[in-house]
Amino acid sequence: MTFKNDKERREYFREELRKKLPELKKIEGFPIGEDEDIIALSDPPYYTACPNPWINEIINEWGSSNKVCKDDYQKYPFASDVSVGKNDPFYNAHGYHTKVPYKAILKYILHYTDPDDVVFDGFSGTGATGVAAKASGDKETVKSLGYEVDNDNNIYLEGNKVSKIGKRNVILNDLSPSATLISYNYNKNDKALEFEQEADRILKEVKNETMWMYKTRHRNNEYGLITDIVWSDVFLCSNCSSEVVYWDVAVDLDSKKMKKEIICPKCHSVLERRSLDRVWVTYYDQDIQQTLDVAKQVPVLVNYVVGTKRYSKKVDEEDLQLLKKIEMSKSKLWYPTDKIPEGYNTRQPLVSHGVLYVHQFYTKRNLLTLACLFDRIKKSVFFNKLLFFFQASINRATKTNRFRFGGTGGLSGTLYIPSLSVERSVIFLLENKLKDQLKILRNDDNNNHFGLITQSSSTNLNIKENSVDYIFTDPPFGSNIMYSELNFLWESWLNVYTNNAQESIINPVQKKNLDDYKYLMEQSFKNFFKILKPNRWLTVEFSNSQSSVWNAIQEAIQKAGFVIANVSTLDKKQGSFKAVTTTTAVTQDLIISAYKPKQENIEKMKQQINTDESAWTFITQHLEQLPKFSGTKGAAEVISERTPRILFDRMVAYHVQNGLPVPISSAEFQANVVQRFPMRDGMIFLESQVAEYDKKRTLVKEFTQLNLFVSDENSAIEWIRQQLMKKPQTRQDIHPDFMKELQHIAKHEKLPELDDLLNQNFLRYDGDGPVPNQILTYLRRNYKDLRGLEPDDPKVVEKAMHRWYVPDPNKQADLEKLRERALLREYESYLKELEGNKKKLRTFRTEAIRAGFKKAYSDKDFESIVKVGERIPEKVIQEDDKLLMYYDNACIRLGL
Repeated sequence: MTFKNDKERREYFREELRKKLPELKKIEGFPIGEDEDIIALSDPPYYTACPNPWINEIINEWGSSNKVCKDDYQKYPFASDVSVGKNDPFYNAHGYHTKVPYKAILKYILHYTDPDDVVFDGFSGTGATGVAAKASGDKETVKSLGYEVDNDNNIYLEGNKVSKIGKRNVILNDLSPSATLISYNYNKNDKALEFEQEADRILKEVKNETMWMYKTRHRNNEYGLITDIVWSDVFLCSNCSSEVVYWDVAVDLDSKKMKKEIICPKCHSVLERRSLDRVWVTYYDQDIQQTLDVAKQVPVLVNYVVGTKRYSKKVDEEDLQLLKKIEMSKSKLWYPTDKIPEGYNTRQPLVSHGVLYVHQFYTKRNLLTLACLFDRIKKSVFFNKLLFFFQASINRATKTNRFRFGGTGGLSGTLYIPSLSVERSVIFLLENKLKDQLKILRNDDNNNHFGLITQSSSTNLNIKENSVDYIFTDPPFGSNIMYSELNFLWESWLNVYTNNAQESIINPVQKKNLDDYKYLMEQSFKNFFKILKPNRWLTVEFSNSQSSVWNAIQEAIQKAGFVIANVSTLDKKQGSFKAVTTTTAVTQDLIISAYKPKQENIEKMKQQINTDESAWTFITQHLEQLPKFSGTKGAAEVISERTPRILFDRMVAYHVQNGLPVPISSAEFQANVVQRFPMRDGMIFLESQVAEYDKKRTLVKEFTQLNLFVSDENSAIEWIRQQLMKKPQTRQDIHPDFMKELQHIAKHEKLPELDDLLNQNFLRYDGDGPVPNQILTYLRRNYKDLRGLEPDDPKVVEKAMHRWYVPDPNKQADLEKLRERALLREYESYLKELEGNKKKLRTFRTEAIRAGFKKAYSDKDFESIVKVGERIPEKVIQEDDKLLMYYDNACIRLGL
């Protein structure tokens, strides 16, 4: 369709949106607000502040969804530093709660996509994925990240072709009206000059009308402009009951430090800050026509400018008279007076300061100025764009700003009102945020086609199947941030609010626990799986220190049908990524790489049900998706996903999560995997991959093992394996180092003794027959006098005696059988221990519970899984990915 101008296009589609709203309201995540407010925010068809009804039509216009995923499409998991580019104007223009720098996302988009591919972000927040998708068409931005670009726009990194310069199409989705509005402004950057002129005009009018409220006397008849005023709580002395202004007794301006002791200026008692009671005042609120009680606050320090020079002074009588005049001012202009909803993060302002309504978060001066600006914004053709710097200024304009030597700012993740708050001048805030916005606009003023923005729940996406080429997302993580609560101050001005029924968080006020969070995330990832093309990738950026939340995310991804191919954590000291093999490594940002299996492989595994061939179909497919070689600076590294133990775990997880019977035991897997596939350095490859690995392996001198964190039996075994791979050694040699590693074993974990771990998982040479090759290789490399001797030479045998070593694959399978039997015997003893009583297991071998759950699941004995699961601490289940997988699926089978 063509239109005379942008205004005609917008009005046509707004009318169309108005007609579609009755049907759209039935979709999960439809916002709370009046129709006209939702329409006013929207810029259809590309941006709607509600579920976007034109999504599939626009995708068809792009044409990428009609391209079948190429047979030769082959990408491996990619990990990049998510902290790059935080000083970029795009990062600083808006203080949203969480942001991944767009330049970090750009690296992922270049790795996984080609020009015109469709990129999707289901929890898009500020829309950084959209900015990155657009930047993939900008040669200079790409080169700034260290890539090389040739004359044909091909992109190279260290000599290898990565991708090609060219814009990617993007779909951004979020539940929050605030977030989608920010996304729109970050991604639609046209008409910079006209916008700048309009913004300047409006700001000048607002300044002319409100500047009288920000004047303070400098000297004689000279006045300055207030930049900020410090307000202080007032407390009662617990000894003499006199009023104590907190600023006067707590702040030392000369040393720029907070005082260690608080002393009452009247009775000189030493006061305990936490035990002091606030002074409360009662006032009649004209806006809501109610009498309210609030904590008393008084202005104590004025910071201001005269020309370009900055000054500070104590609040004087003229300043107080000005405040009284402002308080008595009545405005005919609208501003929000909504009651703050009950929430996890919204109670503190009420308890500490009596703040119950939105307008109470602002001083009267700032509130009137914001109202004056908002009134003009509503009448402008740049309504959506002007709202950006208005919204970006709001939080700094509230009483949540803390006084701190060296800067101000709110306490992130909460609506906390401090005892010393800073009233920032709205005028200066708006001017600064406008400058930030203009930096974005001037850098990118040629963008009419900015992708597609929709506002809905990711649990119900109206996007056609197999239409997206790549997904990057940074979802909510448990109880980290309560987005809908923190966005309420912003959204009260928009008059459009987040419908948080489907908000994927853990929040006791919303009555959402870990299970609810896991369910909502699972529904979201199922939608992601549906819309992603087969053989394409999903990247999830994860940041939460709780392993229970990490396991919930991991299980949700796998239950949706994705296969996790890699989990990496950023080593910020080394600037490199390390593979994650346990759930104890969640204290840093994690990058989860997962793919959607090819449809033919999914069908093939279903046809091979109850045969071990379904296991090998999965392994073949999975090996295709894994890197062939990993290493830097002359050192090769273990690719953990290629090790037999993790390959087996991935195979089991896929079958269990997709309702398929587990086709093969661990011992059978260990025995057969080395018969079917080539093995190098303890890793499994396809025949077509091994030549490339061998070639690269010959070029490096060192081989780096994984850095392990010993937390349970499984990681202890892997730690011993690594030590023995480097150096076959005696029990006496390994024991001191092993004991040092046992500092982080969980209280419930009944870890076997070192002797048991060695006997169940490794072999010892006691002089029977020639010295095994692994020990022989080590001895010849490290002892010159043994280099020319045969494996059965007495000298060699003597040096090799009683050394433990890692068995070859065939013997490993025999050991695995013995170990599995021992673990199942232990599990049976737990069942007997729990028979006929209601007691709980306090200490146990987690590996035994895992083995027991696996066998019970294969035997369809779901009752025993639930029975044992209910007798061990819930935290253990939630924090162990394998136990959680079996337990949750057993509950589903039993209809619990």
